[in-house]
Amino acid sequence: MSVISMKQLLEAGVHFGHQTRRWNPKMKKYIFVERNGIYIIDLQKTVKKLEEAYDFMRQVGEDGGKVLFVGTKKQAQEAIKEEAERSGNYYINQRWLGGTLTNFGTIQKRVARLKEIERMEEDGTFEVLPKKEVVQLKKQHERLVKFLGGIRDMHALPDVMFVVDPRKERIAVAEARKLNIPLVAMVDTNCDPDEIDYVIPSNDDAIRAVKLITSKMADALIESKQGEEEAVPAEEVAAE
Repeated sequence: MSVISMKQLLEAGVHFGHQTRRWNPKMKKYIFVERNGIYIIDLQKTVKKLEEAYDFMRQVGEDGGKVLFVGTKKQAQEAIKEEAERSGNYYINQRWLGGTLTNFGTIQKRVARLKEIERMEEDGTFEVLPKKEVVQLKKQHERLVKFLGGIRDMHALPDVMFVVDPRKERIAVAEARKLNIPLVAMVDTNCDPDEIDYVIPSNDDAIRAVKLITSKMADALIESKQGEEEAVPAEEVAAE
């Protein structure tokens, strides 16, 4: 059965690319037609590429791999957080802090600080500190949660990174490439597909389009885990 239908893609507006003057010629093979100054993405190719990405993500899940979902533009923030959490993975949906991957040790120290402040609040330390200092600590905690909350439990580099709009997330993409972390991405007509291992040609500006594609990546990861759950009763039955 197909992972996604043309109807679903059309209804979510996945086919709407950017204005023709804002295009990357490398995306030509994924463009169906130009209409009213806008490139229309070939959805047959989107279906095919999405299925390839889905199979890859499912395999990653089956192998016990972890995925970092990245999308900091307004249209992506909610979907990135929801789908990463739904599939038990990590996310960055605010600002990408330079060195998140390439300077992982430093980022881990910031996460440790986040958890330290939480412990201070829980163990009563806040009650004995000056009020002014507590206010500062709470502000610091708020900021750390905002930027690092989605990776607070990511104790090692991710096995794969899923990106909405690699053009906007170019620093994140560069870091992943430097570390040979495979990239799956929603790639619009103004992006460079050569930087991405699994290109999903799609509108990366519409909330519904972003939600649809991101949810399919989460579905693949969830599906990979369902296989494990089903395998246990089967073994128990065999044992009987």
